[in-house]
This record gives sequence, structure tokens and C-alpha cells, in this order.
Amino acid sequence: MSKIILFGATGTIGSRVLDEALRRGHMVTAVVRDPAKLARDNANLTVVTGDVLDPAAVAGAAKGHDVVISAVGGGDGPGHIATIRPSAEALVAGIRTLGGDEPRLVLVGGAGSLYTPDGKQVWDAEGLPEPLLQIMHAHGDALDFCRTVRDVKWTSLSPAATIEPGERTGAYRTATDDLIVAQDGSSRISAEDYAVALLDEIERPQHIGERFTVGY
Repeated sequence: MSKIILFGATGTIGSRVLDEALRRGHMVTAVVRDPAKLARDNANLTVVTGDVLDPAAVAGAAKGHDVVISAVGGGDGPGHIATIRPSAEALVAGIRTLGGDEPRLVLVGGAGSLYTPDGKQVWDAEGLPEPLLQIMHAHGDALDFCRTVRDVKWTSLSPAATIEPGERTGAYRTATDDLIVAQDGSSRISAEDYAVALLDEIERPQHIGERFTVGY
């Protein structure tokens, strides 16, 4: 089993990732701003406070772990701009200081930069509200940064166009940069099955140094 440190464990996606990791018996350290929001009784879970935007705090928390997962969000558009790429930069900077024992980095990404069947990117669709575009481009900027990183083992997992709480089926499809679309034209994944795909990637690495996506 892996020793995992998880930033953003109380969010919609992060909480599902936490559940899935504990379900599989991994040791998880959840880094949160308010430990009172994460009341879980599990011998494999440790809850600590920390700042994902502080490389020194990241390094201190991540030392001794096998995998760092970032499921942080920013709430609204400006919040994402202030959080998503800066947190990716801080995580990489912190991990770099750990030398030869650095953990792998897995980031919860966005769908905006994925390519649709017509060759355009999701964020090129007409009529998207500005706050949503800000969120999409915040994740895109983080991915652009990660693609410049050669000395940290990173992976970014983009969801389908729609991700929301639902059923854990354990079934999903993957691709790299192309949006996964079902026969009925929908592009979706439950947060639970997204977490399954993320933990599967941790246990059986297939996408080190690249982005991949998951959908039905």
C-alpha cells in the first residue's frame, strides 16, 4: 500500500478520492485548512493543517510519502486563478527539495483544454460564462506549467465535461487529450468513478509526465 498525502480532501472530488484511497487500504495524510471539517474514524487516516501554496510547507508535509495528490479548488473563477496554477508550482517546488526520495505528484485537472470531436477545445464552445472560462483556463495554465516539468514525476487527470456526485461503478474509459464522448453525445463521469480512475493510475502508473482523461 502507498503512503499518500492529499491536499483538498474536503471538496467534492477530493472527498471521493479520500474515500477510494482508504477503501483500498492506503495510508492517507489529508492536508486541510480546517480539520473539524474532516471527521473520519479510520486508522489509516491522519489529518493535518497546511498551506498548499507554501513550498516549504509542502515539502515538510510530503516527506516520507509515495504520492502527493492535489484536489484543491478555488471556489469561483478568480479563486481558481489564484489557486490552481500557483498550487501546482508550489507543489513541484516543494517536492523538488526532497531529492531522490521525492513522491509522485497527481493533480486533479480540468476538462476545458481537452479536444472535442470537431477538433476544437472544450473552452472554445460558444456561450460559456466568463466565470466558467476562468476556471477552465486556470486548470489549463496549471497543465501548461506541468508540461515544462521534467524532474518531478507528475500526472494530471482531466474529468469528462460533466463531473458530479453519483454512483461508483468501477467502469470508465480513458484517453489522453481528447474529450471522451458517449454514443448519446454526452460527456460525463461520476466523482466516484473519477476517484477510481485516479487510484487505479496510482496503483498501476500509465501516464507519468502527461495528462489523461476519464469518462464513460
